[in-house]
Parts: sequence; structure tokens; C-alpha cells
Amino acid sequence: MVKHIVLFKLKKDISSEVKHEAMQAFKDAIEALPERIDWIRRIEVGFNINPDEAWDVALYSEFDTLEDVRRYASHPDHVAAGRLLAEVKESRACVDYEF
Repeated sequence: MVKHIVLFKLKKDISSEVKHEAMQAFKDAIEALPERIDWIRRIEVGFNINPDEAWDVALYSEFDTLEDVRRYASHPDHVAAGRLLAEVKESRACVDYEF
């Protein structure tokens, strides 16, 4: 099994309202993906509640293989969900590991 964890930092110069709308749209889109991508074993999106930390959004997911992660990453519904943060995203960090 593979855990796929992605962190997103959003731009500081956008309003809280725009930031929250983009984050919620992303969460809703990502968490709907298991209905269309059957190789997702688990997926969730959370919003950072600690203002002392740098990252705003965390995506946690599980897959059987790294190849499944790659297929997920290029799936059109996943790509469309990623676009929901494109205008507000400053940076992204990712780690994939076996467990």
C-alpha cells in the first residue's frame, strides 16, 4: 500500500473569502473522486487550523501501488479538481511512501 500526502500553501495576498471558497471547492471535488476512480482506497482533505504553521490544505490518500497514484494524478477528474486551487496556490509539497 502507498500513502500519498500533499500539502498546499495558498497565496497570502488573497482574501480569506476567496481562499476559503477555493479550499472548499477543492475538498468537495477531491472527496468525490472515489465515486469515479475506483483505485482510490481512501482520500480526505483537511484545512489547517493552526495559524502558526505554513501549510493551508492537506490531502491524504491511500492506494495499492505507486502506479495507482500515477494513474490517479493524471486522471481528468483529478486534474480538474487540481485546477480549483491553481489561481490561489503558492506552493505544493508531496510525499509518497509505502506502509
